[in-house]
Amino acid sequence: MADRNDKIELDTDEARAGTTPGMTRYILGFSLVLVVVVFFILFNYL
Repeated sequence: MADRNDKIELDTDEARAGTTPGMTRYILGFSLVLVVVVFFILFNYL
């Protein structure tokens, strides 16, 4: 039986238990552009 103080070492893929498809950067970029456009419209036309 393992002791509670034993170290568990996992590599990056095992620790994450999933994949990162890379869509996050596109979503963040699109959201940033959208927010800038909305603020531009609000401050210039209202």
